[in-house]
Amino acid sequence: WEVKVIDGAGSIGGRTAAFGQAMALKPNGIVINGFDAVEQAPALEQAKAAGIPLVSWHAGPVIGPDEKSGVFANVSTDAMQVSTAAADWAYTDAKGKPGVVIFTDSTYAIAIAKADMMKAEIERLGGKVLEYVDTPIAETSQRMPQLTTSLLQKYGDAWTHSLAINDLYFDFMGPSLAAAGKAGTDAPINVAAGDGSESAYQRIRAGQFQKVTVAEPLNLQGWQLVDELNRAIAGEKWSGYLSPLHVVTADNVEFDGGPKNAFDPENGYRDQYKKIWGK
Repeated sequence: WEVKVIDGAGSIGGRTAAFGQAMALKPNGIVINGFDAVEQAPALEQAKAAGIPLVSWHAGPVIGPDEKSGVFANVSTDAMQVSTAAADWAYTDAKGKPGVVIFTDSTYAIAIAKADMMKAEIERLGGKVLEYVDTPIAETSQRMPQLTTSLLQKYGDAWTHSLAINDLYFDFMGPSLAAAGKAGTDAPINVAAGDGSESAYQRIRAGQFQKVTVAEPLNLQGWQLVDELNRAIAGEKWSGYLSPLHVVTADNVEFDGGPKNAFDPENGYRDQYKKIWGK
């Protein structure tokens, strides 16, 4: 296949422009990485009307086919399972008395769904959600340092755990926590409901301002996106495959691809996909 990569540059306008560029190329198929299906609904309608197959990664809370948006298959772990696992870990780690701050981004429907699930799970178990923070993922580098300082001043020791919809929020918290006299393993304990980034693995391994990421198999999902698009172009049904999640802690960070700073299941998926593709 000839492949063209177009960068949405982390903004709604950038993603809209990127999709417009993709449509202008009159491609045989489009892979949407991190686009919100609701946000880009007019663009998806254009692709649907033009008969261009669409597959996506994290385009919304629906896994697999989404007839409303025209997506042949949305590839993801079960976001609700990911969120529940993160919340359960925080609750258990706090011995049943967590004071939680949740970080999300209302630009994305999937982010709100995940954050709402974490909030509901903490409250169902009897824990306390101190604050539900809506701050853009694209602006974490600018916003998180001061936001972290403000939250520490507001809640102090009552803030036992942070729950975020992905690891990126924690990329920029460490200096502010350190400036407040916090050691890398002190509260607030940072727990991410996805994605399992390289920086998150490094923080968990080093014991520096993050203890958990509920990681997704990003390489496997990349291979699945190719497979789903292949199926769409060939007029087949979607695979029905749901990729696994992995609760990564200091105790297991070296396993399942850990030394490569990513969750990469050792289940032979590459060989299986090559068989499907006749390679």
